[in-house]
Amino acid sequence: MSQVPPQKFDAEYVAHLRELLNIAVEQIGPEHRTPATKAKMAEALVRNAADGITDAHHLMDVTVRAGEDGTA
Repeated sequence: MSQVPPQKFDAEYVAHLRELLNIAVEQIGPEHRTPATKAKMAEALVRNAADGITDAHHLMDVTVRAGEDGTA
């Protein structure tokens, strides 16, 4: 497995990602809103952003999907 250099996000973009995460968490069932699920969702969000995804709708979709099953 190859290593990808870490992506650097400025403070403004980090704030944007945090806002997207908070919105995404509100879109999953309350029974799944655990710290572990939120961490799983944050990981999916940051991973996709680091891969170059910039479309907020796409980032929101992958983040919500990561939290929907609540298995974290």
